[in-house]
Order: sequence, then structure tokens, then C-alpha cells
Amino acid sequence: MAYVISVFGASASPPGSADYEAARDLGRRLAKLGMVVQTGGYGGIMEAASRGAYEAGGHVIGVTCTLFEQTLALRANRWVQEEIKQPTLRARVVYLVEHCDGIIVMPGGIGTLSELALAWSFMQVGEIQRKPFIAVGGQWQRTLAAFVDANYITARDLQLLTLARTPAEAVRLLQQLVQVSLT
Repeated sequence: MAYVISVFGASASPPGSADYEAARDLGRRLAKLGMVVQTGGYGGIMEAASRGAYEAGGHVIGVTCTLFEQTLALRANRWVQEEIKQPTLRARVVYLVEHCDGIIVMPGGIGTLSELALAWSFMQVGEIQRKPFIAVGGQWQRTLAAFVDANYITARDLQLLTLARTPAEAVRLLQQLVQVSLT
């Protein structure tokens, strides 16, 4: 059984940037483990993770959005092998959060923050089952350090999200978390 890992991240990261190359490395590492890489299907981090997985011989799913294609003239990146089209952004994000075996969040903006928050909230309340959920990079460590308040977020809720500094660390943690969920 191949694990499907949803990768979230900025659409604005250009090829050659540090975040793009980190996501490409992540995609490659996931594919080498036989995991399916699933992204939002467009540019930036989504393209980079897709590209890395494709170049390593992995399978790439792009979950795209009819609304974006009609209003923004976006198309799936060329590394996507299987496109799953959703009608709206909401449906797209919910699909990406629900139809995966794990989630890795790379650096990003408002959309990425909303994806992280939605996945975390869904796991917190039991809307979706607990799954490996990893945020990569200093951006998330700083964001969460500023956001987390013990009056509002319990230690149990904090345990739903794991922080990693690099794609290599994220993949090592993912492997450990997958083993725990299998037992």
C-alpha cells in the first residue's frame, strides 16, 4: 500500500529559490520511500514537490480547482501525473486534508497557514483521524511560538503537530510516525 502525503506550501516560490529546492528535495525523498506526493497541483512549492517526486520515479497527484482555472487561468504543473479537479478552493483544501495518509507543510503564506490550521483543527475535534502532520522550517516554529498559548491550546493538541527544520528531518519523522500508526 502506497502512502499518500499531502504537501502544502507557497505558490510564489520560484525555481532555484531555497524553499523551492527544499520542496523538490522533499518530493524526491518521499518518492524514494515509495510514497505518493499529493499537492495543490500548481506552481511554487507545489510544483517543486511534484517535480522532485516525478524525477525520483514517484507518483504525483495534483488536486486542482475549477475556480482557479476559470478566474486565474491556472493549469496543473507539468509534473502532475494524476489530476483530481475540485470545483472550489474550499473543496480542494478539504480534499487535500482528508484524502491523505500524512501532511507536510512547507513555508507559505495565507493559503498555507489556512491549510495548516484546517488540518490541525480537523484532527483536534476528530473530524479526520489523527495522521502524521509535520510543519517544516523556521517560519512555522516562529509562527507557532507566537501563537501557542497554554490557556487555549492543550499539550494534547500540540502533540498533533510535529515541527521539523529540514525536509530530511521531516521525512525521518514521517517514517517514525507512520511506524507508530501501523502498530
